[in-house]
Amino acid sequence: MTTHQVVLSDGATLHVKVLGDNSPTKPLLIALHGAPGLSTHTEPEATFAFLATKFRVIVYDARGSGISDLKPPYTNERWIADVDEIRAWAGAEKFVLVGGSYGGFLSLDYALAFQHRLLALILRDTWAWGTRGMMNALKVSLTSDRIKVDPDRQTRMWTGILYDDQDYANAVAEMSALFQSPGIDPAQRKYSDPEALGETPQIHAATQNAAFSYNMPRFDVRSRLKDIMVPTLVIVGRHDLITPVAYSEEITNGIPNSQLAIFEKSGHNPGNDEPEAFQQRVLEFLSSARLL
Repeated sequence: MTTHQVVLSDGATLHVKVLGDNSPTKPLLIALHGAPGLSTHTEPEATFAFLATKFRVIVYDARGSGISDLKPPYTNERWIADVDEIRAWAGAEKFVLVGGSYGGFLSLDYALAFQHRLLALILRDTWAWGTRGMMNALKVSLTSDRIKVDPDRQTRMWTGILYDDQDYANAVAEMSALFQSPGIDPAQRKYSDPEALGETPQIHAATQNAAFSYNMPRFDVRSRLKDIMVPTLVIVGRHDLITPVAYSEEITNGIPNSQLAIFEKSGHNPGNDEPEAFQQRVLEFLSSARLL
């Protein structure tokens, strides 16, 4: 594993990790994290390190997240441009793109803008319509009997009007149980989920505010899913309340060359809840796409 500080065309520096050896003979896989301003490369690193013997696996903190530069704009357009700059930095013409949760939104946008760069697409627990998704997440956080939250604070988080970093940390902490599956013993999970505020001390409310006040109301790719022609694997946990199964079914029905994998014991991250089954299913997909 090697760590790099990659300077982009606008001067922003991203904290990037290359897992395994960086042989140019290996196909490239870039895995994007979720939760802008909260999640970091930690989750995709833990989830996809198993592929490092077969791929050059790149994970990184997106701009505005982790220890990468806090340099706006925090727009989907800028974030997908950053993905393509990381691809170019790695020296690959084509690659496999993986996105979980908010990283799935960016992966869909990337596929529609730069489809000629993709070998395959893997989407984990995500949605295709921002307004419905964020309103559902707010509804669940306010009505679930699994948690007790401050309604005003949750409204601030899901509409992108958080007061400050502490407000963001408090909002995530009080609803973290919604990311978990009730069928999985926390002690059996592969790692502590960064989106549940376990491993991420760098909290950036400004990034979250931009994502959910500006990007999400404008994000709706439902009518364009049919234009994505690359092999696609859509993964979702049966017990995911934030991005429920129906959202992944909608994506799978829309993308012509897609497969749906539902993990019956999992919540928001099957790679964490059912790691062995998850890894096997990803390998099967990559093999079917003739990438192994």
